[in-house]
Amino acid sequence: MPEPAPASGVAASAQSSLRQQRPFVYFSLARFGGTLANQMLMVALAWNMYGLTSSAWDLGLVGLFQFGAALLLTLPAGHVADRVHRSRLFAACMVVQVGVASALMAAAAEGLTSRNLLLGMSLLLGGVRAFQMPSQQALIPQLVRPDQLQRALSVNSAALQAAIIGGPALGGALYAHGVTTVYAVACSFFVGASICALRVRYAHEPASSSASWHSVFDGVRFVWNQKIILGATTLDLFAVLLGGATALLPIYARDILHTGPAGLGLLRGAPAAGSLCMSLALVRWPLQRHVGKKLLWAVALFGMATLVFGVSESFYLSLGALAISGAADTISVVTRSNLVQLETPNHMRGRVAAVNSIFIGASNQLGEFESGSVAALWGPEASVVSGGIGTILIAALWFRWFPGLARRDRMG
Repeated sequence: MPEPAPASGVAASAQSSLRQQRPFVYFSLARFGGTLANQMLMVALAWNMYGLTSSAWDLGLVGLFQFGAALLLTLPAGHVADRVHRSRLFAACMVVQVGVASALMAAAAEGLTSRNLLLGMSLLLGGVRAFQMPSQQALIPQLVRPDQLQRALSVNSAALQAAIIGGPALGGALYAHGVTTVYAVACSFFVGASICALRVRYAHEPASSSASWHSVFDGVRFVWNQKIILGATTLDLFAVLLGGATALLPIYARDILHTGPAGLGLLRGAPAAGSLCMSLALVRWPLQRHVGKKLLWAVALFGMATLVFGVSESFYLSLGALAISGAADTISVVTRSNLVQLETPNHMRGRVAAVNSIFIGASNQLGEFESGSVAALWGPEASVVSGGIGTILIAALWFRWFPGLARRDRMG
């Protein structure tokens, strides 16, 4: 007896929906695996560096070297991301990081790990990041419909934060078995991420503009002219630049909170735990109204949580403060990403994503250098506390300097 037509139609519709979602699923898996591996790598690298030199300055240099390489290459990388197949570029970045993890593993096995080697690998990781960030950011709008974008970004953020939680915790736990074990496992995850990235299919339409320095800087001009996007991205830049304490976590773990590499992994993963919870909440309840004010208040909350972490001498209070900072940061990330993606034409998304990557890189890597240098001068507590106060002041100033952002009601 033949199947009823309506049921057949439902089955066909479900199969079609599954096919449409498959590229986004592969992309999410690739980003999850790559982020998990990168977080493991950074925990091992930071603990290696502090173990070798016991220097807050050197921890800051790890961030500075990554930022310097990314700063030099990001704008040209954005132009590349608009001209080549983005998922293949993403896969190539994963392959390079396989090489980095393998080199560090071989050096550790032979007892050849040195300060210069770790700084050199940091420089290479920064260069890879310059190409990875624009390619993966510009991919998402091509894998989902515009009305699905906020939920897709929230789902992707949830997977990303799960990796940021799991990566440091797993890296810290594996460190007990030797640093080579951490590098070997990270290497295997990078391989899996590259395979998933190669399976992402989309309709690639390369930018029609000729390769020139003028076209490379088109993204900068676009962001400068879109004041709401400029306000949102610079807000995140200064907030994380001042309020980030990631580079100082090895110092807090060993000297203030008196824990080891496993504790360091938990501290690094705590912001991601808060971010994961917030990402899941945004999947269920996307921001609908007053998105500008919510963004600014979230950044102020990020500063307050950083301030609490800076003065805390309790491991569990520190974990809670870092988790709240991660939740607040997720509101900023999802809101900013939505605004950028919805208001940028596809042929320019790589270059605009490159500009956004510079802001992100500056806030993270340059922020690590800022934290390390201030800590070297006045101590880690002074560095974190002053950063938290500065972040709160930035949120207050942005209410005045970017009134259009503060009045922004809806995403689209």
